[in-house]
Amino acid sequence: MAELPRPEVILTHESDLDGLVAGVLLRRLARKRFDVTPPLEAFHYNSWRGREPRELSAWVCDLGFEARLDKPNWVVIDHHPTERTPAKAHLIHDVSKSAGLLCYELCREHGLESPALDRLVHLNNVADLFLVDDPDFLVANDCANLVKVYGFWTVHALVGGELERLLDHPLLEVMAVKRRVEDPLGFEWGRHHVVELTPTVGFVDTILGNTNLIVHQLLEQKATRYPVLVTLFRRANGVVIASLRSRGGEALPVAERLQGGGHPNACGATLPRSVRNIPDAILYLQRLLNPKAQSSLPAKDLEGLFAAWEAPSQA
Repeated sequence: MAELPRPEVILTHESDLDGLVAGVLLRRLARKRFDVTPPLEAFHYNSWRGREPRELSAWVCDLGFEARLDKPNWVVIDHHPTERTPAKAHLIHDVSKSAGLLCYELCREHGLESPALDRLVHLNNVADLFLVDDPDFLVANDCANLVKVYGFWTVHALVGGELERLLDHPLLEVMAVKRRVEDPLGFEWGRHHVVELTPTVGFVDTILGNTNLIVHQLLEQKATRYPVLVTLFRRANGVVIASLRSRGGEALPVAERLQGGGHPNACGATLPRSVRNIPDAILYLQRLLNPKAQSSLPAKDLEGLFAAWEAPSQA
């Protein structure tokens, strides 16, 4: 392994378990290798694009590799598709592995490993790559759903930065019950509540359940005619997040039009702050993605959505 520079900061993805696992593991590696604990900063894709790479050295994980990160003493550990070849930065890249697994492999080279971390990194890998045939798929998604439901920094605080505590955390029981009870109800609701954004993109109104699993089922069963399905979440601070899913790589180009990013079939974007609720978000997406079309959502349905989404929901 090439010698890693001492990082001034560790930068990671805020939206999912993979960013949490990767960021915390890199922090441990920095302590082991350099006897320092650099600050950990987490970002959604839109806010990340506005963050200046001002440090002389940094470790970046699960945020993609861009030209602005191609700097001496910058290390990027990532698994998102890229055609860029680094000229100055050190890029550790493998689309077949989660960012958490790539970071854990670095940790293992320095003796930072344990059976508990082996298990957690495996579950994170299964959930982030959406390995539906893995026997741990449902358990892995329960674990990943902790960050989706409670948020990056809340989960980080609950375990005190000790990732291993996620394996038997009491909240996993809540996730398992939600999956068994809410997901079937959410699937039935979702397949009957799809709004056209464009002829190839549909918005799924998910009122409960694990949206990733529900949307996966809708795509797998071809329950709608749209190859790209979008779900929307309004955070407590009023920011609306769009999550996009597909099966044939169609989702990522749509996310990029929204200034977002991610994987070909699983990606997301933060909508402008002028979009304050879900009905507004639907109209915004219809106009941006299909500007010549009129809204396909009747006014009475918009009113219903306003009422249904009056309270902030978790992403």
